[in-house]
Amino acid sequence: MQGIKESIILAHQQKKELITDLKKTSRTLFLTKTKKILSFVFLYGFINKNIPQNSDRDIKAQKQAIEQIKMMIEKCYVNLEIDFDNEIKKKFELVHEAFKKLTTSHKIWDITSSHYQDRVAMRSSASTIVKRREVHFALKSIPYIKSDYQALYLKNANGSDFYIYPTFIVMYNNENNFAIIGIDELNFHQTYTRFTETSTVPRDSKIIGQTWAKVNKNGSRDKRFKSNYQIPVVRYGNIRFSTQTGVLEEYELSNYELTEEFGKTFREFQTQFR
Repeated sequence: MQGIKESIILAHQQKKELITDLKKTSRTLFLTKTKKILSFVFLYGFINKNIPQNSDRDIKAQKQAIEQIKMMIEKCYVNLEIDFDNEIKKKFELVHEAFKKLTTSHKIWDITSSHYQDRVAMRSSASTIVKRREVHFALKSIPYIKSDYQALYLKNANGSDFYIYPTFIVMYNNENNFAIIGIDELNFHQTYTRFTETSTVPRDSKIIGQTWAKVNKNGSRDKRFKSNYQIPVVRYGNIRFSTQTGVLEEYELSNYELTEEFGKTFREFQTQFR
């Protein structure tokens, strides 16, 4: 894993240096073109033919240098070639396809915090208060990595984003702030959540019950509240990533079936590394 990280850092440094060279060469080209134009404006270019000829030669060389630098910038990446055996390759392709479907979930939330509440004191059916922020999943890669497969990208609402590659995961903020962990180091858990949904129920979710805004100890309607109203209980998918080094990230998804399918394929793939 350390070798991959060092390669990404090196690719970033090389690209940064080349971009600096590109800017310098572009400025030099601009000055050379300006010098040629001025030589004709002030007539000395007509008198001394060597001046525009030398400028043309320099302009040609500088344009060639710019094209070469651009080509080198395009090559500043880590080429990730993974030699799978057929069984592992098939399992990862199933993960890739399941995740592609998962990205179509109508709602994806990052669980940013959760804490216990006293149900009796609050007259609520929910024992946990959850704070969540809507995020998105996609198939995309870090600019400095080229692979046969696009990474499984999971947006993080309050930290490093996840890029899941076939053999490792990059927790990525920017080119200077990222970490790499092995697939085998990741603890993955997939389940479902019974969620009391006070907002609009997503179109791809299933309502599995009803409760009331204010309830008695036994869950029945508290009739002391005249404006008491029913609230749907929805089944959402839930996935959680953690590591022994302290990584903990949890997501809730509106489509439970797609979450379950992804969880099944990911667990089967992960077993190949343990």
